[in-house]
Amino acid sequence: MGKKKQPTYRVVAAESRRARSGAFLEIVGTYQPRGISLAQPELVYNIDNDKAVAWLMNGAQPTERVAKLLKGSGALDQFAAAKAAKAAK
Repeated sequence: MGKKKQPTYRVVAAESRRARSGAFLEIVGTYQPRGISLAQPELVYNIDNDKAVAWLMNGAQPTERVAKLLKGSGALDQFAAAKAAKAAK
């Protein structure tokens, strides 16, 4: 996705048995590595935290870069809280 010299990537949930560039299960968000502005990091990535937490609760393993994006969006904090709440039950 994106324009010439301005890439935009989709953050997706995919099966590990599929090809890396193959079919995916769901789009969780988008990421622009060149960034619009360091003063406005919310424009660099757009993650749906509810979808991300749902996939993490189902056992999804994020890549190193996606883990950083999820941490920045707050999805990893929500996942930790949800996991702790589930363990407390």
